[in-house]
Amino acid sequence: MSIHRFLKLFSHVCALSLTVVTNASMAGQGYGQSGYAPSGMSTPYMQHGIITVQMANTGASVILGGTVVPLREATLAAQTPGRVEYLAGQEGDWFEEGEMLVAIDDDDLIARRQQALAALGGQATALQNAQVQYSREFWAPQSRSLSRAPGMGMPAMFDMFFTRNMGSGMGMGNPWLERHADLYSQGANVGQAQSQHWGAISRLQEADAMLRDSQSLAPFTGVIVKKLVEIGDTVQPGQPLLRYADTQELQLQVEVPARLMAGLKQDMIVRSMLDVGEHVINARVAQIYPMADMQRHTVTVKLDLPSGIPAAPGMYAEIMIPDASAPVHSLPVIPNSAVVWRGSLPAVYVLNHENKTELRLVRLGEIVNPNTISVLSGVRPGERLYATPPPGMSSDWTPQVQEAPNSKRNFLQ
Repeated sequence: MSIHRFLKLFSHVCALSLTVVTNASMAGQGYGQSGYAPSGMSTPYMQHGIITVQMANTGASVILGGTVVPLREATLAAQTPGRVEYLAGQEGDWFEEGEMLVAIDDDDLIARRQQALAALGGQATALQNAQVQYSREFWAPQSRSLSRAPGMGMPAMFDMFFTRNMGSGMGMGNPWLERHADLYSQGANVGQAQSQHWGAISRLQEADAMLRDSQSLAPFTGVIVKKLVEIGDTVQPGQPLLRYADTQELQLQVEVPARLMAGLKQDMIVRSMLDVGEHVINARVAQIYPMADMQRHTVTVKLDLPSGIPAAPGMYAEIMIPDASAPVHSLPVIPNSAVVWRGSLPAVYVLNHENKTELRLVRLGEIVNPNTISVLSGVRPGERLYATPPPGMSSDWTPQVQEAPNSKRNFLQ
């Protein structure tokens, strides 16, 4: 074999070995199995798919400022006068339903209860005596008793059998009428004693109610929002003691102008943005007040927030109220993840017809759903762009990209 042929064969073997090693290394990185992993493309760019800009119908909406409020909130007020002698905790402390939050001095109330209890015992005794006297009159009438003073100065026995019968026959007395009058009198005494007994029970119940009102209990599981008194303060009936709320379930409260009410309905889903990390969430219309404010001409609307969101009562939020009177427009929409910010300007990385990456500034419109946003200018339907551009991506990259098999799917859903 000549030296020339040996060198030529050696060069072919080296080239074949290099090709095998290169394919094996790319397959080890997952590029050999990818439908959109182009040869010659660096690793970060190959992990981010390319999508096609689509169109969607978007209507005009008005952004209104709202406030995060708890679903349930109560202001506990004093029911009895006195001095505050107990506070359960500070702002932010959680309590279960029925736990005592505030207690007012109740020494005078305890004394009044003892008086009512003693009066109840006396009235119960009087009632029993009246019932016994009625029973005696019913079974042993006093009108027939021999112990009564004899009539006409004669002995009692003679008066019983002769004088009273003679007087009754002459129209000078009626033993049955006297017995009826005595029964009625004893029955009246029983009724009066019964009424006084009920009055004593009512006074005892009143004392118990006042004792109960001297303590403010948690109406539901919640947290102290704000204390309005301290231990030692003297309070009067109706004076607020503290504000209490359930902050586990939150709502958005917004004042909607009357002209926008046509675009809101019960259980409608409305997009909102919290003033914490710019979280875009879907809020459900839970309550629409039946009457507008006479001065501001707005209607109060409350929307339920999903559980587990990073929000607290009092936070600011923006609610996107649809304007039913505005026309519907068809605009390009892109994923939120495709937008990169260059300073204060939004931009996207577009793959142009020459398969070159191009950084293009865009003008964003309104949010279509929590994952997509409309574009007023900068891109056109049918153009391709990076759905999730990596950090540090340059605009002069020239990849040979194959789109993923599912890149044509509707990313609006």
